Amino acid sequence: MKSDVLLTRTGRGSRPPQHLADLDPAERRGAAVALGEPAYRAEQLSRHYFARLADDAATMTDIPAAARGRLAAELLPPLLSVVRDVDCDGGTTRKTLWRGFDGVLVESVLMRYPDRTTVCVSSQAGCGMGCPFCATGQGGLRRNLSTAEIVEQVVAAARVLDRGLVPGGAGRVDNVVFMGMGEPLANYRAVLGALRRLTDPVPAGLGISLRGVTVSTVGLVPAICRLATEDLALTLALSLHAPDDELRDTLVPVNRRWPVAEVLAAMWDYARRSSRRVSIEYALIRDINDQPERAELLGRLLRGQLVHVNLIPLNPTPGSAWTASRPAAQREFVRRLRAHRVATTVRDTRGREIAGACGQLSASEEPQA
Repeated sequence: MKSDVLLTRTGRGSRPPQHLADLDPAERRGAAVALGEPAYRAEQLSRHYFARLADDAATMTDIPAAARGRLAAELLPPLLSVVRDVDCDGGTTRKTLWRGFDGVLVESVLMRYPDRTTVCVSSQAGCGMGCPFCATGQGGLRRNLSTAEIVEQVVAAARVLDRGLVPGGAGRVDNVVFMGMGEPLANYRAVLGALRRLTDPVPAGLGISLRGVTVSTVGLVPAICRLATEDLALTLALSLHAPDDELRDTLVPVNRRWPVAEVLAAMWDYARRSSRRVSIEYALIRDINDQPERAELLGRLLRGQLVHVNLIPLNPTPGSAWTASRPAAQREFVRRLRAHRVATTVRDTRGREIAGACGQLSASEEPQA
């Protein structure tokens, strides 16, 4: 079945090397014993990686030197190497282009605000969902990322903050959004593992609050229903972009499998089970989906639900003729949604100058101007 393919697809090529972050605490202990070490070495390694954010085995001096190198080689292998960092907003927005062990390229974005720091992570190299206004979707899917490759994007950002390399002094990661490259719920198992690692208490994980985690999806209904049973009170965001099936079939092709009514029903069930307000992401595209009648239809679909709408002025992508809505159309869209008592905000377009805003990640080795 098509749904099974979307939920289990693993991509091409060989798998990344196994890493500590791929394993839960019990599996880490087993891995340490398998290497001829006492089980408690696993907790020592976890503390160095998740709590101390160490990236040099030589600093792990509580582990005997004879064991240190072998454990690091087997359980902390390098996964991602930096190809390029670019920044804007005085250095407080920083996009990193990463190269995987097999040469695939992915991007993540660190955004520091006065009251919080957010990391936007990728869950796949590329994306197979084919949304025509998104740079990632235009490039197609290369492969899924492993749990550890996803976690490493956040750990690397945490290191940069901890070492005071971002303006504002030393800090920590407060929020993680799965809104980078890829469809997170099409890489369900690895993303679920990453969610556990990111939110497990230190030293088992990074100790980030579930309330600070958002997972975005184009609407893979079986995976949404499955996530609702995982006892993870995180924010689920639906990339809706159109309130009617006719237009959404074009903007979000997976809508042909799970139409608007079906995907919204799954979102309302998730909100009920998790007691968390869900988010509706809606890219405002000039003369395509920003008409007053579509705002009215969207308001009628959402009113009375535990929901918040994020309107996103479309960010430019290479080769696309589409552009952001006119300011007057955006204001009218907001007014009509709020008239239906639907909580609505317009998302900050941070990172646009470095092609790091929503829908712009393409993992190109060519530096953006």
